[in-house]
Amino acid sequence: MSFSSEIKKEITLVELDPAQARAQLCAILLDRASLNMNQRGWYLSFQTENAAIAKHVFSLFKVTYAIEPKLSVIRKMNLKKNNIYQIQVHDSATHILEDLTIMRESGLSPVPSYRLIRSEKNARAFLQGIFLASGSINNPKTPNYHLEMSCSSLELAACIEKLMNRFYFPAKRIGRKNLQVVYMKTGDKIADFLRLLGTSNALFEFEDTRIQRDFYNQITRLDNCEVANEMKSIKAGQEQLIWIDTIESEQKTGMLSEKVRRVMEIRKKYPEASVNELCERIQAEYGENITKSGMKHRISKIRELANLLIREKEQSILRKQKKEAVEGSAGSE
Repeated sequence: MSFSSEIKKEITLVELDPAQARAQLCAILLDRASLNMNQRGWYLSFQTENAAIAKHVFSLFKVTYAIEPKLSVIRKMNLKKNNIYQIQVHDSATHILEDLTIMRESGLSPVPSYRLIRSEKNARAFLQGIFLASGSINNPKTPNYHLEMSCSSLELAACIEKLMNRFYFPAKRIGRKNLQVVYMKTGDKIADFLRLLGTSNALFEFEDTRIQRDFYNQITRLDNCEVANEMKSIKAGQEQLIWIDTIESEQKTGMLSEKVRRVMEIRKKYPEASVNELCERIQAEYGENITKSGMKHRISKIRELANLLIREKEQSILRKQKKEAVEGSAGSE
């Protein structure tokens, strides 16, 4: 069972008073029901692949209006496809639509009347009905959080968005093919929406998974940061070893102070150590307290001397090559 299906099943178990039942049924009919006509007159038709929702809608009709809807099961021929549960209401269709303020003197309305959803509890029940009809929330284990509810009516989508904003949810609306989609992508707001729906079990699962994922992501970021720092220290250590080797090969260590030469020895012993670790080793082996900035200053002295020796060596090679070229030219004459 998908995460959205678990949420919907839990919504069907939430207790409703008569006013809430009417608000929820109104939402379901506005979003997913159709009004049809046959020889007997007008009838309502609602279809779903979710057995729990079909049972719940059947119960709403039966308890709220004391009728016995017709329930049919359509079996799909495709493999791994759910059955389609169809609920039809024939005799009282017009009365129900009028009671739910869907059918008015001006005709069918795509939105509920304000008095039906004026109270907070009825507005909550209406959003429960919309989610039952077309809502979905992706599994919290997936990379991005996403909640959406869809409908074919622009007016109904605007109404849903307004109701969401009434509960301080930053819902947005977008067109997708022939549908209008109201959606949210903020994890903590989706958790609050689950709380509004009254789905405590789904809320617990969502929050638990979200906390675990955020904790894992934080650990991963810290690990990546540590690896990056370690790689940086290794690269710096290798570069410093080249400077030290240049100074020693030219036998110029005497040009540096004793404190700087200590750093050279420590670096050779601990080629992958960070600056802080070099400070600790200096203190442990020479009893000298040195700050991080002091260590960087001494390393800069090593770098400056090494670069100076490299430049002098390059200039010496250039002078030698120039001299050989002049002598070769004179000999050929």
